[in-house]
Amino acid sequence: MSPSFPLFRRAVKPGLALVASAVLALGCTALIAGPANADTTIDGPIDLGTAAAFSVLGAAAVTNTGPSVLDADLGVSPQTSVTGFPPGIVNGATHVDAVAAQAQADTGTAYDVAASLSPTASGLTDLVGYDPVPGVYSGNALTLSGHLTLNGNASSVWVFQAASSLITSSGSTVQVTGGASACNVFWQVGSSATLGVGSTMVGTVMALASISTGTATTVAGRLLARTGAVTLDTTAFTLPSGCGSAGTVSSSPTITSGAPPSAQLGVPYAFAIVASGSAVSSFSVTSGAMAPGLTLDGATGVVAGTQTVPGAFPVTITAVNGVGPAATASYSLLVTARLAATGVDATAPLGIASAAVLTGLTILIVSRRRRPQHRG
Repeated sequence: MSPSFPLFRRAVKPGLALVASAVLALGCTALIAGPANADTTIDGPIDLGTAAAFSVLGAAAVTNTGPSVLDADLGVSPQTSVTGFPPGIVNGATHVDAVAAQAQADTGTAYDVAASLSPTASGLTDLVGYDPVPGVYSGNALTLSGHLTLNGNASSVWVFQAASSLITSSGSTVQVTGGASACNVFWQVGSSATLGVGSTMVGTVMALASISTGTATTVAGRLLARTGAVTLDTTAFTLPSGCGSAGTVSSSPTITSGAPPSAQLGVPYAFAIVASGSAVSSFSVTSGAMAPGLTLDGATGVVAGTQTVPGAFPVTITAVNGVGPAATASYSLLVTARLAATGVDATAPLGIASAAVLTGLTILIVSRRRRPQHRG
């Protein structure tokens, strides 16, 4: 870059000079590579909070036709419309009060947790015959046209994420075997859920909009609608019992700090690499090297020291917190050096005229004030 300096000086108008402190940037500006997407995992069932006490929870209304039987509580919030009871039977309490409002809030929290989990498999459509091992499974519009078996043990957890709808066909069934529990099956639905006539559903359905059931549907679990109505038709509910404590949600790290600013040769420097996640991350250099004089604190992510060599130093930093995958970011850390410029009459009064940047060279331009000339 040295040829740029004299070329620029020749372009300066007469009467202008360069201040004797210019900063020459060596190499390219610092860049950050896109970090890995964070994974979110859970080591147990999703915490439903107070919503766990409800068989049915609606937001706009709960409407029933026929002799539906609810094994636990019924609630509506923020609206208050409950119709069809009787002939429907509620073996728990009916809430159109603050209890239902809190249950809705807890449903929202549980829904967000379920939606945040990183899928074991994605792109699913019809779940018939899939028989998945415990894990998280996602698709756009999920359907069930036949039988689905969830085989595991008492600690096995399944979460199904439907970005739009969940529709089960007439006579379709979900079954847990091998000691698995309906306590640990969750359906997170981005719009509405529709359960077919005579179908059997296992687990807790949390729909952003509405939920409806066909005639003679059986639910071993709960139907929780966040913004819409729940519509029932001769539906029998059994609330899961013996459920264990909720799991702990953990998320892998994501490096959230931007690229470190350039450093100056011989000037103390500090910059913190920051990573988000559910646990404290540790940091390490996994390729390249820090600029001479700088070190990375593995516990805090702070890059600090006093640079001894100018230049651009590529380095990749990795953050880990015990939940995979790790996060990585690649930088080109720039160390700049000061240059001295000559040609300034130090005895002449100076005034700032402008600043200019050319090809990485920051120049402060000053003008020399002309001395007044006396005519004879």
